Amino acid sequence: MPKLNAYLSFDGNCAAAMKFYARVLGAKLEALITFGEAPGDERPPASHAGKIMHAYLVHPEFELMAGDMPPGMDYKGISGVMLAMSYPTAAEGKRVFEALADGGTVTMPPGETFWADFFGMVTDKYGVPWGINGGMRATPKM
Repeated sequence: MPKLNAYLSFDGNCAAAMKFYARVLGAKLEALITFGEAPGDERPPASHAGKIMHAYLVHPEFELMAGDMPPGMDYKGISGVMLAMSYPTAAEGKRVFEALADGGTVTMPPGETFWADFFGMVTDKYGVPWGINGGMRATPKM
């Protein structure tokens, strides 16, 4: 059965972002491989040797992968997508929202909605957009 995972691209700050997400989301960072550590004979330019080729974050409920942009590819930021997280309680959602908002930009202040006791949108300090839900309610069928 296929599984869909998000894979984020960063502009040289992937390691810091993934360590931050591991702490905030209660996940384990299982891989943090630099371009310089990659197997094979091809060596990256010195400017990329310490940048992250692949990062793998694991939580019992999700997995998140990421890397810095490969050599020769332009970073255009993260747009047109949002990572959505849902927590059983509003308090849990609020805790994660506030941690992600620290140094970031709140794009929709948190509040109560018809689908959750807590919902807010934030772009974190690494440029990743998030939608945080807490205290989910039954969503009406459309």
